[in-house]
Amino acid sequence: MSDDNGITRREFLKGSAATGAAVGLGIMGAGSAVAAPRVLGANDRILVGMIGTGGRMNTHIHDLMALSKEPEKKVAITAVCDIYDVRKDRAKGATGGEAYHDYRKLLERNDIDAVVIASPDHWHARMAIDAMEAGKDVYLEKPMTYTWQEAKEVAAVTARTGRVLQVGAQSCSNDRWWQANKLIKDGALGKILWTSTSICRNSTKGEWNYPIDDGASLANLDWKAWLGSAPKREFSKERYFRWRKYWDYSGGIATDLFYHQLSHMQIALGPEFPKRVSAGGGIYVQKDRDVPDTFHMIVDYPTDHTVVLSSSMANRVGETEVIRGHEATMYFEDPGVVVRPENEFAESKKEVSVALQPRASHMQNWLDCIRTRNKPHLDAETGYRIMVAIHLGVQAYRKEKVMRFDPIKQQVI
Repeated sequence: MSDDNGITRREFLKGSAATGAAVGLGIMGAGSAVAAPRVLGANDRILVGMIGTGGRMNTHIHDLMALSKEPEKKVAITAVCDIYDVRKDRAKGATGGEAYHDYRKLLERNDIDAVVIASPDHWHARMAIDAMEAGKDVYLEKPMTYTWQEAKEVAAVTARTGRVLQVGAQSCSNDRWWQANKLIKDGALGKILWTSTSICRNSTKGEWNYPIDDGASLANLDWKAWLGSAPKREFSKERYFRWRKYWDYSGGIATDLFYHQLSHMQIALGPEFPKRVSAGGGIYVQKDRDVPDTFHMIVDYPTDHTVVLSSSMANRVGETEVIRGHEATMYFEDPGVVVRPENEFAESKKEVSVALQPRASHMQNWLDCIRTRNKPHLDAETGYRIMVAIHLGVQAYRKEKVMRFDPIKQQVI
């Protein structure tokens, strides 16, 4: 991940253009006019292309194919894209959509309204920007990008093009976080002090050690295209199928799991840039990787509030998600959200329990916003603020330093 304090748009696009040239692909430059999107009528279906058809995309394909069978949903998958022929052919068979090797060729289709991007992290920014420049709305799997600087650029392009971009942290569409936000705004907790959140797993084989296809080779997998802007390395099935274990393509626990946790907490607390991020942990059990199997982050915010994130991939016992205020504490349990006053405020505050209300799923919320042009549950601007904290957590761990950020200048100090 870049150690630079920031990157300009020209530098970002120059690097991306070089990547495109290296794999023989065209690129949309910074001066390109934004393509005009197709105007959707009330009875028109939203036509969707799927970019990156690996494991995570299978869930999205399943969900969208189920929606496509409901006439009132008016959605259809018409194209799929992958650089590994086995996955591309499987997705084509599951959807009936036209198959592409080069995602930019898919974006050239004027009849496609939107794309779902589920590529490895280091491709997120380039693909999302190209899609929006081509007039497509975007569902961008988490983490939003590989670096915070890329997230800043994606947010800027989203605003300039007017596209609907939903970052794919699905828990943000759980109503409990929106109910929590209302309670906090109403002063139910008093001054917010600190929040804990956690996600833990365990296995005998090691996290992210996904199955490797024996038949994968340079004959059916475009390794050069897959690497893109990542460091050039010899073909490795281990790295292709288990890329989340390597810094070249991933931030490990931070980008895969903490992005989820911090996203829904930012919905509850209100999105902010961090002012200070520290991190610790290590590779304590699963030695076959670059990224830590046990990882912790402390994120301090300008509003004098701290979020503590804890995780291990070698023990599944985590911390309880709790938001702590000076006057009361918020718990997430049945029937939804419960606020219990601190003993010192028991006379002036009562216990509050709020049930959850119906709310569209994350994918459905995105589809609804494509029609209404409303802001989705996890929009680009919020996703960018979250990505700053996540990326600085990775840098804090790798540099063994406390990372500081200026929220006004939007720069690392």
